[in-house]
Amino acid sequence: MALHKIKDFAPDYRETFEGHDIKGMDVYTDRPNEKVGTVSDVLVDDQGHFRYLVIDLGFWIFGKKVLLPIGRARIDYTAGRVHALEMTRQQAENLPQYNEHDNLDYDYEERVRGVYRNPRDYTQPQQLEAPLDTPTPLEAPMAPNTITQPTPLTEPASHRDTYHYDQEPSLFGLNDQAHPTLKLYQERLIASKQRHKSGEVTIGKHIETDTARISVPVDRERVVVERVTPDDAGRTVAPGEANFHEGEVTRVELYEETANIQKEAFVREEVIVTKVVDHETFEAQDTVRREELDVNSPGLPIDEH
Repeated sequence: MALHKIKDFAPDYRETFEGHDIKGMDVYTDRPNEKVGTVSDVLVDDQGHFRYLVIDLGFWIFGKKVLLPIGRARIDYTAGRVHALEMTRQQAENLPQYNEHDNLDYDYEERVRGVYRNPRDYTQPQQLEAPLDTPTPLEAPMAPNTITQPTPLTEPASHRDTYHYDQEPSLFGLNDQAHPTLKLYQERLIASKQRHKSGEVTIGKHIETDTARISVPVDRERVVVERVTPDDAGRTVAPGEANFHEGEVTRVELYEETANIQKEAFVREEVIVTKVVDHETFEAQDTVRREELDVNSPGLPIDEH
């Protein structure tokens, strides 16, 4: 796989890093914290992935430039420096010289990778706070120099036609301590309902008094005495026809009707009491916050998944 200088691959790479440039950063070893040189250049593959930092070892070996796999680098943009993880002076002496005009083929890279796989001055590892491959949450403070000396690596079971950088994550992977994982948080509104008594309806009855009127026709009898003159008035009756009786009385019974007024109760209407539920939608709004990712990589292509 071909390697390219970052400037040749992305001429405007600084814009991705908001004007910052990794080239020119000082390079320090992580244990002890010793300055060894500066970053001379960055090499990327055909997809723009960081593969090597070109380190000018002017503070250790004057005039020598070597390659540092990106997995062995911890870039501190705030401090403006790069930490070469586990690099030793003897290791730097064993690395092949980098010449920008040379062809960086598979054999050359194997020489470089071989030095990092088999460090000459490997000593018994000192167990510190966190191993290299252990993810470190962003919230936990990362103490300086908390890297465990790696054991010598072996060459992956592949050759020049099948080799890929992903086969050696310890050399080319972006480990969690050198490149912490950011967690992006966002707020959201959560609605819930609570049932409570909003009131009480009392239903009863009372009595109201009205004046009712009713008409009842009644009959009453009375005696009417009418005197009339017969047609034969003045006619002389025969002897014995006139029968005079003293004290003759005629009786007439009189009747009349009286109104009998009573009250009775009847069902006027029925009242049915039930409850119904009215459905409404309550809407609320509030300000919620969301964290967005800021990527500071001027001019460098980045794969986001």
